Amino acid sequence: MENTLRIALIYGSTREGRLCDTIVNWTAARLRELGDYQLDLIDPAAPGDLHQRLDRADGFIVATPEYNHGYPAPLKALIDSAKAEWQAKPVGFVSYGGISGGSRAVEQLRQVFAELHAVTLRDSVGFINAWEQFDNGRLREPERANRSLQRLVAHLHWWASALRSARAQVPYGEVVA
Repeated sequence: MENTLRIALIYGSTREGRLCDTIVNWTAARLRELGDYQLDLIDPAAPGDLHQRLDRADGFIVATPEYNHGYPAPLKALIDSAKAEWQAKPVGFVSYGGISGGSRAVEQLRQVFAELHAVTLRDSVGFINAWEQFDNGRLREPERANRSLQRLVAHLHWWASALRSARAQVPYGEVVA
């Protein structure tokens, strides 16, 4: 079995001029520094062969904004377009927004992913008033966010490895009645 974990980093927004590009770029750059991961950037604005890409992933990180106390409709459509592809895989979150830093969107997403038999991680990264934290794509004070992402990725790695091994032993579809 291949040792490199395949992580799908999912854009949560399709808005023009979206800050999501900055958040995803920051997250991807940090992931490349933190380990040997095969990254697949999945954008709901251009999903392509979505089912195959989700199926290949060992784990997911969703970069989601919070719009009107929730997560964006294009992200919901992307999630709902698949089912088995999410099962028995870990999902981590990097969120952003105003005063809540996207935490309300993440809490709603946890419920959705639980229904899909995915494992959401407790640790996450949240950017409060995110548009004030970045300058030309660079995080002004990266220490806290870097530590948070490092913790998230360590747990994602553990869960992705464990669940990939478990799925190889017994396909998840065989346990679901």
